[in-house]
Amino acid sequence: MSYKKRQKNHHFWIHFVLITGVVITITPFIWMILTSLKTLGESTQIPPVILPDSPQWKNYVEVQQRLPFLRFYYNTIVYTAVRTIGQLILCSMAGYAFARIEFPGKKAIFIIMLSVLMIPSQSFLLPQFMIMARFKLLNTLRALIIPGLFSAFGTFLMRQFFMQIPKELEEAAILDGCNHFQIYKNIMLPLVKPGLTALAITCILASWNQLMWPLIVNTSIEKMTLSAGLASLAGQHHTNYPVSMAGAVLAIWPMIVVFLLFQKQFIEGIASTGSKG
Repeated sequence: MSYKKRQKNHHFWIHFVLITGVVITITPFIWMILTSLKTLGESTQIPPVILPDSPQWKNYVEVQQRLPFLRFYYNTIVYTAVRTIGQLILCSMAGYAFARIEFPGKKAIFIIMLSVLMIPSQSFLLPQFMIMARFKLLNTLRALIIPGLFSAFGTFLMRQFFMQIPKELEEAAILDGCNHFQIYKNIMLPLVKPGLTALAITCILASWNQLMWPLIVNTSIEKMTLSAGLASLAGQHHTNYPVSMAGAVLAIWPMIVVFLLFQKQFIEGIASTGSKG
């Protein structure tokens, strides 16, 4: 077999695997959209009905009548934005301290912080709930936001990026009279933009899709996020699947728009994360 033919076969199998992956990824989204346009009978019919006989656009009207979607959007946007900004600031500052500043007990504190990643997040739900109850913050947006302002994973991620920066830059800044905060703000942060992008992506997706904590800390429908609000559509004995899927479509479209607008930055951030190791 000639070199060109082997190369052609190689490219064929690469494209085959990539196309297969794309189909597997987008199929659930297509099925969700199609289900949102079906009647209840079509959504539960066996064998499954792929295309609805008549698109039921009224499902989108019904879900907005049953739930305060504008309020859900507001709560989710505020929750996601404040949590993401908080993690970008606090995790980058902590990551810089662990990577570039020497202080007593640094390694021990860093190891203790990393040990948090080994504990299931569900273990923190009860202590966090008790703290929020003690401070009388239940059924507020603050109760949603405060526990997520800091992340051990985010600190570790930013520390790895800061450690890749040559020490000569820091030494030159110190000779020019810069303190650590000036070095962090003016020199280090611009050099770790891919890391900040990767952390922002992780935090935005996790916050937007967060379900368990909003359900636990809030009981008022007016204080719920999109994921928690949509969970109320699932009944104990009966669920209107087309209406639920219509709600899911309304919940995910902002993330799709954000990705389409910033896909270049997203890809660069994720690629840089993989290369930094």
